Amino acid sequence: MSATTKKAVPTSLFASKAPLEWAVVNNGTLYTAQIPIDQSGSVVEGGIEAQTRQTLDNLVHTLECAGVSTDAVLQVLIYVTDRSYLATVNKIYADYFNAPYPNRAAVVVAGLAREEMLVELVVYTAVGDQ
Repeated sequence: MSATTKKAVPTSLFASKAPLEWAVVNNGTLYTAQIPIDQSGSVVEGGIEAQTRQTLDNLVHTLECAGVSTDAVLQVLIYVTDRSYLATVNKIYADYFNAPYPNRAAVVVAGLAREEMLVELVVYTAVGDQ
């Protein structure tokens, strides 16, 4: 694959009506953004804990579809709609990642694309040639 050619990673996540792929690979890096939606495309209920778990479960599924695990994750950008959510996100995040942890940033935002969303992750992952 050319360094300028991106390849979509097929997943069984809800097929978005928006013009996007859940993950693409280019030049040994997987790029993905994950949100707390279920198989029907609905944002899960249950607050920040349920939404964080769903988002991370969606990430794990996407990584598995690309043939890697969370150990290959290089960087995570966490977006939350309230600073108080970060303690819960950190606790759950620790269940999904092992040391050495990915580089990470957390940003508190006024809102996300869907009003009921409390968290979103943008993730960069090392992958083999796809």
